[in-house]
Amino acid sequence: MQEQTKSLFQLHFAVLLFGGTALFSHLLPWSAVDITLFRTAIAAVALALIIKCQGDVIALKSRRDYLVALVLGISVGLHWVTYFYSMQLAGVAVGMLSFFCYPVVTVFLEPLFSKTRPHRRDIACALLVFVGVYLLVPELTLQNNTTLGVIIGVISGVLFAIRNVLHKRYFSHYKGTQAMFYQTGVVALMLLPFMEFNPLDMSGLWSNGELGELSLLLLLSIIFTAAPHSFLANCFRHLSAKTAGLISCMQPVYGVVLATFVLGQWPDMMVYIGGFLIVIAAVTETVLVTRNRHG
Repeated sequence: MQEQTKSLFQLHFAVLLFGGTALFSHLLPWSAVDITLFRTAIAAVALALIIKCQGDVIALKSRRDYLVALVLGISVGLHWVTYFYSMQLAGVAVGMLSFFCYPVVTVFLEPLFSKTRPHRRDIACALLVFVGVYLLVPELTLQNNTTLGVIIGVISGVLFAIRNVLHKRYFSHYKGTQAMFYQTGVVALMLLPFMEFNPLDMSGLWSNGELGELSLLLLLSIIFTAAPHSFLANCFRHLSAKTAGLISCMQPVYGVVLATFVLGQWPDMMVYIGGFLIVIAAVTETVLVTRNRHG
């Protein structure tokens, strides 16, 4: 299997898992800071164990790489906090979809580093995504939580775009597990002074006939954080950040569907219309990348 095709499959699977992270903003009764802190702490430990089991080296190659890892960790940490907080304020659909301004930001940000101009197809796909996201966001006023959630979601998207471009430019020579170990570790240490919830008070693996807080946290940290982010980091070896961003636009579709069945948050017709446009843009980008690879 061609490396780029393999990366595309990994990216789509990672996006499916990313879509499920939105649920935990409501399943776990903690602040966005605490969710992110506990999530990244467990993910960092899991990634360290994976690295050791694979026989890989944890240490980075240069002092500069440690500085890059610090910047990437801060960026992704702020992204995660604002991401969860946005969905807690505005709901899964609006919060997640406002965050998805990031493919548009990425398309115009990446050329600043590579000194190239965006392709017309990338701009067209980005505009289609923008229209889709616009249709999914309901009418807003500046005095409610939904508006605040949208603003914070957009900030989260900008932070994620910056992190992706910087990773592609300065850190893509590391394996995904190694890269995400340092980033999750930085986030956990960064947020530790702001912890509000005592982890000793969380419920166990099973509580009152359903999954306890510890089980939910383990699922979020390992299955929905360590695994997909490692896949995403690996994809940057063979795919551009803008391609990853545009394909990842299927994430809100997965998130909205999961929120409908798990949380009972039923979207209206505009959500389906906007979601359709987002899927079309993601599929188009995937087809074009694959065609260019074999052309």
